[in-house]
Amino acid sequence: MIEAIVGSEGAERVLLFLAAREQAYAREIAIAWNMDVSTAQNQLKRMERDGLLVSKTIGRTRVFQFNPRYAFKDEVQALLKKALQRLPTNLRDELVLRRTRPRRTGKPL
Repeated sequence: MIEAIVGSEGAERVLLFLAAREQAYAREIAIAWNMDVSTAQNQLKRMERDGLLVSKTIGRTRVFQFNPRYAFKDEVQALLKKALQRLPTNLRDELVLRRTRPRRTGKPL
């Protein structure tokens, strides 16, 4: 959809995921899009180097989000929101859904 603008399919997927959830880590993105973790990591690293994203460490996990100081942040997010609206409904719902409920104590694996 916006692959021509952002340069690759991996970059497009990373940006769409971040637009849907606001913050994410590489493995989470890779699982959602069924792609290699290294692809997601490389795209996140490149976007952080270019100033589009910033990361913070939570425990041992690097969590990425859009850089609030990036000059074109609002324009990029508007483009991504439009692109999200054009995704199939089931895929869009899957990207937006975030399960954060803790596991019940004593529940068998």
